[in-house]
Amino acid sequence: MSRRRHGVGRTPFGSRKVGGLGDDRRTLWLVMGALMTCLLLSALDQTIVSTALPTIVGDLGGLEHISWVVTAYLLSSTVSVPLFGKISDIYGRKPMLQATIVIFLVGSVLAGLSQNMLMLILFRGIQGIGGGGLLAMTFTILGDLITPRERGKYTGYFTAVFASSSVIGPLAGGFFVDHLSWRWVFYINLPLGAICLLVTGLHLHVPKPAERRPLDIVGSVLLTIAVTCLLLMLTWGGHQYDWGSGVILTLGFVGVVTGVVFLVQAGRTPDPVLPLRMFREPVFTVCIAMGALLGAVVVGAAVFLPLYLQVVKGASATSSGLLLVPMMGAMVIGSNTAGRIINRTGRYKMFPIVGSGLAVAGVLALTALERSSSRNHVSFGMAILGLGIGSAMPVTTLAVQNVASQSDMGAATSAVNFFRSLGSAFGIAVFGTAMSTRLNSTLERLLPGTDLHHDKGLLNSPAAIRALPRVQYAAVAQGITDGVAMVFRVALPIVIAAWVASWFLKEVPLREDLEASASMVEGMEEAGMVYQPAVEPAPTRPDDLAGVPPVEANGNGHDHRTHHQDVRPHS
Repeated sequence: MSRRRHGVGRTPFGSRKVGGLGDDRRTLWLVMGALMTCLLLSALDQTIVSTALPTIVGDLGGLEHISWVVTAYLLSSTVSVPLFGKISDIYGRKPMLQATIVIFLVGSVLAGLSQNMLMLILFRGIQGIGGGGLLAMTFTILGDLITPRERGKYTGYFTAVFASSSVIGPLAGGFFVDHLSWRWVFYINLPLGAICLLVTGLHLHVPKPAERRPLDIVGSVLLTIAVTCLLLMLTWGGHQYDWGSGVILTLGFVGVVTGVVFLVQAGRTPDPVLPLRMFREPVFTVCIAMGALLGAVVVGAAVFLPLYLQVVKGASATSSGLLLVPMMGAMVIGSNTAGRIINRTGRYKMFPIVGSGLAVAGVLALTALERSSSRNHVSFGMAILGLGIGSAMPVTTLAVQNVASQSDMGAATSAVNFFRSLGSAFGIAVFGTAMSTRLNSTLERLLPGTDLHHDKGLLNSPAAIRALPRVQYAAVAQGITDGVAMVFRVALPIVIAAWVASWFLKEVPLREDLEASASMVEGMEEAGMVYQPAVEPAPTRPDDLAGVPPVEANGNGHDHRTHHQDVRPHS
């Protein structure tokens, strides 16, 4: 039987083989396991800290800066995603993956050793740089190892890991705080990261870039400044500062102006950190828009539903994570089912359409939340939403990688994750404003003259809310319910926009090989959508293809794979 039917024949794992296909598949799964662990580490550190924060503040002090423990990681991880993606296109995937693992582990050690809140915030920023790099590298290397036709089912596994972090994080954080120390929230990364470093060092072999291109330093700095200012504006607006305050307006102004200057710089630079030529490809543009819109909705649900469950339904912080299982479990089912069908049929367009349609239905169900709503109602809405997101979201990465040239694979893949993160940050800001506005209006209606809505410490503590006198608790619980329902009413047009965008996604036949530049949509090179070096380098063939003859040209002078025919040898 042909090895390529299993997605292994074209995976670059070097030339060492002991037992043929069996050893190749074991090597493949070793590397996949290491990549999924890297992804888990990156995603987990956004959730595992939440349940440990009260204990950390009790030990280190600095209550007024507690939000920065989360914000520092969010900022640095978001900014680093496109940078590492582009750098890997220039210097290679393996060095960048191992560098990001080391940065992440160094940040974890230093965060665990922190003696005050300032040190912890600084080291969380370092940790976030590595975490963003891990997110960029795992999905990019997946694109290097597995052909687009085979990649769907593996993407399902990666989605399962990413979704599970929302459940595992609060549980693990609570366990370490109760039985060990909050410092183990960071130390646990060390053995897992060391294993990833060892496995990828021994078994991950991907071709190095054929040409060393200059890195756009100026563009990287401009992008970092623009994204940092905009994320701080979205994070602080309506919380630390009013939306009309000088700080927020200044951040917004600097972010927008720097972003415009970045676009000018990107247009003048032959090979910018975020190549604008990618936006001329309709598949890329549609997938970026869908990823940002769906990312906003799913993060909004993951943030505000636990608040409703804790305050209104009396769930603990740990168990509220478990109550998200219907959404995350359905997301896993949706992504794995879609991936396997895509692998079998080679068609993907139906899944964003059906998936985002299901997401619309799930959000619609959650707009009807009441204090009296049963947990079955909440679970049903979460499950439908998760099933839709899981069916649609992974396709955005798959479709972009399918049309991206090999020279832009890192930049294209990281751009999908980057804009998804920006969409999530935008969604949290918009939903948070809608939530607080509706909460305040409800409190003023039920408790005229109250100043409860000005007590940020109270409203950020479900346990303190449940300890209020009965009348006050009833008013706050009703306000939380109204606010969360309003969040989903605001999310409804956003998810509808994602569903509309899905209809414009062009279905390009999935490639059967890893040589993206040979299988691009016809005419893209002439249109300037692919980076073309002055001298075209010879294609790099992995060691395990040494005995495989190249594909012959057809009568028109084109490679058979340009027409997306199956060129794999058969049994």
